Amino acid sequence: MLLSLRGSMQRCFWTLLILTPLLLLLVGLLHVDMEMLTPLLGGQTEGLPITNIMFLKTHKTASSTVLNILYRFAEMHNLSVALPAGSRFHLGYPWLFLARYVEGVEQDGPQRHFNIMCNHLRFNLPEVGLGACPLQVQKVMPNDTLYFSILRNPIFQLESSFTYYRLNAPAFRDAPSLDAFLAAPHTYYNQSLSLKNACARNHMWFDLGFDPNAPVEESYVRARLAEVEQRFQLVLIAEHFDESMVLLRRRLRWRLDDVVSFKVNSRSERTVTRLTPEGQERAKRWCALDWRLYQHFNRTFWAAVRAELGPRRLRSEVARLRARRRELAALCLQDGAPKNKTQITDLRLQPFQSGQADILGYNLRQGLDNETLRMCQRMVMPELQYMAHLYTLQFPEKPAKIIPFLKA
Repeated sequence: MLLSLRGSMQRCFWTLLILTPLLLLLVGLLHVDMEMLTPLLGGQTEGLPITNIMFLKTHKTASSTVLNILYRFAEMHNLSVALPAGSRFHLGYPWLFLARYVEGVEQDGPQRHFNIMCNHLRFNLPEVGLGACPLQVQKVMPNDTLYFSILRNPIFQLESSFTYYRLNAPAFRDAPSLDAFLAAPHTYYNQSLSLKNACARNHMWFDLGFDPNAPVEESYVRARLAEVEQRFQLVLIAEHFDESMVLLRRRLRWRLDDVVSFKVNSRSERTVTRLTPEGQERAKRWCALDWRLYQHFNRTFWAAVRAELGPRRLRSEVARLRARRRELAALCLQDGAPKNKTQITDLRLQPFQSGQADILGYNLRQGLDNETLRMCQRMVMPELQYMAHLYTLQFPEKPAKIIPFLKA
């Protein structure tokens, strides 16, 4: 009897020894699948995904890529988007936002609320808003809306703006280079043309609804920063885009694939210029309000990352995000890389070209099945085309938006 029991125990031991690695492998595979299917990871706040979102789309800050993420989520989940009314492509920009700039909002009668707002607008904070009236965005968005935005180092943001808006902004048009502009900015910059020259000085400050020509007085700057902090629950940093997406995903309680993206509206390297060290210091002084804004929210961003994730978890999550991006690039993209405008074969995927910038787009791989093709198309669809697409879905009874450069 004792020998029989000992033999049974030995057989159990060897069985467990053989099965344990297989069980661990199976658990690992299930763990990966569950993470792909659910938004939550260990330690995150539980709850349903957040679907009421206002994203202040600042200029030349990787915000077009964030816009694509939000558009995709809205389309996948049949959410309503606050889109520009009529034939417009912006929500009243560069004027301060008013609710009537949104399609479907009636000036008289009950207000219609939307799930997502993310098109270009100039935010209307109370100090420059309509006095005691409610914040204009609040007339369009539900009370439980999560507000967030993104900022970029003003040195690089200004360089991008100079290339992109060179032919449109009076302040940039006659300047031979950005270094030359910054050496004597008041030679080119006319303060009375502030709306036309919004991109030329403190552009992110302007997008928030503030005066880009205000003196950099400590009490004024601190008060405005406090207003932004009070309204926006999260401000991301473009230079740390992947870390920003990890934190955003956590706050929104979304799946990994919801925040995986390809760069949208990016420039080719040949149209990226580098300011001299002296020019960089001049850019900080010229855009001193943007510099203060960026410094402040760069600190708050990293404070949030440390508090909510920690270094080890952050590295792990960023690695997972990048790995998934590589997988989708291999699945979706021809050669896995962006293309310039002459190389893009599908005219519907041609990005809008502006100024002296060479805006890149994508070609999709041939032979994709229908479901995969739709997913890949969403990920590479340029901003204007996607907005027009959503407009047609939401307002089929209204004339479709016409994109001028695609008419031919």
